[in-house]
Amino acid sequence: MSSSIKPAAISIGSRIRKSPYYDSTRKYGAKAFTIYNHMYMPTSYTSPEEEYLGLVNDVTMWDVAAERQIEINGPDAYDFVRTLTPRNLEKCELGHCLYILLIGEDGGIINDAVLLRVKPDQFWISPGDSDVLLWIQGAAVNSGMDVNVLEPDVSPLQIGGPKAPELIEKLFDKEHKEVGYYRARETSLEGIPLVIARTGWSGEISYELYLRDHKQGNNLWELVREAGLEFNIAPIAPSSIRSIEGGLLSYASDITREDNPFTIGLGRLVDTDQSIEFIGKDALKKIKAEGTRRKLVGVQIDGEPIKVSPEQFWPLMDNDIKVGHVSRCIFSPRLEKNIGFANVPIEYSDLETKLTLITPDGERTASVCKMPWFPAERINKRN
Repeated sequence: MSSSIKPAAISIGSRIRKSPYYDSTRKYGAKAFTIYNHMYMPTSYTSPEEEYLGLVNDVTMWDVAAERQIEINGPDAYDFVRTLTPRNLEKCELGHCLYILLIGEDGGIINDAVLLRVKPDQFWISPGDSDVLLWIQGAAVNSGMDVNVLEPDVSPLQIGGPKAPELIEKLFDKEHKEVGYYRARETSLEGIPLVIARTGWSGEISYELYLRDHKQGNNLWELVREAGLEFNIAPIAPSSIRSIEGGLLSYASDITREDNPFTIGLGRLVDTDQSIEFIGKDALKKIKAEGTRRKLVGVQIDGEPIKVSPEQFWPLMDNDIKVGHVSRCIFSPRLEKNIGFANVPIEYSDLETKLTLITPDGERTASVCKMPWFPAERINKRN
């Protein structure tokens, strides 16, 4: 897919924060960045296709320090966290990680996040790109609960791919061989304080090393890289190809403030029968009873391979009427098809519904299809 407009560059300066791994990413070939949670995050080292192949065949390492953690601690931490999400947290024990949604009073999605219970009275919330820290601090001020809300010195380094378990076993001498899916535990590596978790936004088997001392960022990077050389490790950026294949959604793209959990197919994360009062409970009860008016669906798009995901939403048309948009789309090398996500009215969400997609290079046909195309890997197939 061609375009007459050349890609824009991003200037690096002191105003935006740099991650603890920033120098290492530059040393090992990062050639493009974006700004995520007020921090530079790499978006390219080689090419999307080459980085994708490294992720699905070998093992990769990602600077995702821009996933800034929000720590909630104090005597009322557990009770307060439960007010922030409609997901039932009654079974959230020490070391558990849970995918949650943060909801506004109107039922709209403030953000999606991973919740980690580090200690009985200490939680981390790892959200997408937004100022969720301020929203949670505001909720805490008005909660009447005894909690502290802050951004801790925690910076994730993600390790993902089918050889990731072997690398983790080598790094930690098999100490964390049995860490379960969406489980976390405190640990260290050559004196570097960490939390290791079986989490990650890759679609492949992933681990995140939550660095707890930013001064050790480049040291941790070198330890992981050196240990991973025998597994053909490579640094990459978050893979749009694999995330779309796996149905992994991105806040501010596939999920917006105007969406509710039922729009994006995550009604399973809503329990309105809980006795507790959480933010947005009444609104979600009403939406659940009346039904959602829109739905996020998978689409297959005809034409030549789409090389770059849209810079802005691409309109979906029914004749001359705009009815929705495609948020992200890309060419899947394994499927040999263009696939993506579309937000459409519920009456256009049936499988095989066809709409006209307006792209910078002309019209295409987008057909509603099942997703995910390749579900996220949870099990180590090499054992």
